[in-house]
Amino acid sequence: MNLPFSLERRPDEQQIGVIGAGTMGAGIAQVAAAAGHPVLLLDARPGAAADAVSRIANDLSALVGKGKIKADACAALLGRISVVDDAAQFKQAALVIEVIVEKLEVKQALLRELEAHVDPGAVIASNTSSISITALANGMRHPGRLVGMHFFNPVPIMKLVEVVSGAETSKNIADDIFELARRWGKTPVHAASTPGFIVNRIARPYYAEALALLQEQAASPEALDMLARAAGFRMGPCELMDLIGHDINYSVTVSVFEANYGDRRYVPSLVQKALVDGGRLGRKSGKGFYQGTPGRQPQAVAPSQGVAIEVRGNGPLADRLASLLDAGQGEFSRNADSDWSGMVIDGVELYVTDGRSAARLAAERGLACAAVIDVPLLAGTERALGIAYTDSVEQAKRAIIAQALAACRLPVIELRDIPGLLLARTIVMLINEGADAVWQGVCSKEGADLAMKLGTNYPAGPFEWLEALGAAYCMTVLDHLYQAYRSERYRASPLLAQLYWKERMPK
Repeated sequence: MNLPFSLERRPDEQQIGVIGAGTMGAGIAQVAAAAGHPVLLLDARPGAAADAVSRIANDLSALVGKGKIKADACAALLGRISVVDDAAQFKQAALVIEVIVEKLEVKQALLRELEAHVDPGAVIASNTSSISITALANGMRHPGRLVGMHFFNPVPIMKLVEVVSGAETSKNIADDIFELARRWGKTPVHAASTPGFIVNRIARPYYAEALALLQEQAASPEALDMLARAAGFRMGPCELMDLIGHDINYSVTVSVFEANYGDRRYVPSLVQKALVDGGRLGRKSGKGFYQGTPGRQPQAVAPSQGVAIEVRGNGPLADRLASLLDAGQGEFSRNADSDWSGMVIDGVELYVTDGRSAARLAAERGLACAAVIDVPLLAGTERALGIAYTDSVEQAKRAIIAQALAACRLPVIELRDIPGLLLARTIVMLINEGADAVWQGVCSKEGADLAMKLGTNYPAGPFEWLEALGAAYCMTVLDHLYQAYRSERYRASPLLAQLYWKERMPK
């Protein structure tokens, strides 16, 4: 008897089909079987599904050896996974998840074929990471039963599942799959079918801004990665792109760029294209930005205890800066009677960046010399502070500043004098992209924060960062970046602009 999908039935009554036995497909099969479902695993490549089951068995045996799973539970899980060699064997499956190659036409052909074999009440899901669910459903007899179920690698460990609804996806089915993912121990978020969904869309600036800085010769990959890790990111953008693979990362960027009709926010990087063209794909090819292990520490500077540090300003940025210095057990004074946030060290004013270069800021404030420091959002175990100087700041002064901050256990990483440095422009662009996703109905604010923290391991979500920095600061940084580059890339989201004006309304 065919069994249509229903949350009212026990897992052992709901057969799950998985098509594609690569790393992702095997992981999904393991998770479904662990939840108690009988699982059918199919792959077009002879022997691939059986090999996948063997890999699952090896992984589970390792967990048994570590005492993280009991041997009988391991055996029961493996006993629920069966290898099949034809889609016709899915006729009693309640849910079939396709995990095949990321090509629209190939997936469409499979989905149309699959409908000839499964029950009319069965749900079909796609694990696509970027292809439109609406496009995939085109040509299906029952397009309302197709839903996106985007898992993240490694599937048994990563909690996030994006539940993606196309134009014709039944709301009831999307809600049921959301609940099913939750029962499988995952944390689901709803997403509308737009290019990149939530994670692959909002995450683009994390790579794009670092690549832009590299193209402008602002700093080395090692320096950018150190600054990102110091802000709480587990991996810096360059080492992360090396891990993902530059061919994959570049391909996703091109896909999102083309799907958005050439929107400059998603423009691919010439720096990354050169890596791909040269076969420097990252760790899988043995070289990318790095060859071997990335550098982890900035150059050591002997600290100097005799240089006074004065923190200027009375807003959240000044407070964060003071907390940063205090965490390093440094000595400093506070001067709240100031119209700017930053520090004064040995007579040099160091402004928390608002998106202007140090040269522009100094000229507009009538200063002979100045510096800008990156936004103080440091939350990682590593400590580093990005800084850029006007050309008029002598090397001796720069050395004194570095020594004074070293006394606060805050190593300085000097960048070329570019607008926004690394963290300010990256974090603000992540906020802006998250705001636009919510404005366009792709997800909720809570969904955006949850997705980015679980899907990418970011230290915060875009709206959590927005709460910390304020819409006014974000708008100012974007406006200054736009003025510097004259690029639509830095246009503000309507939602961010709306929040900015709400902040300025009388209470």
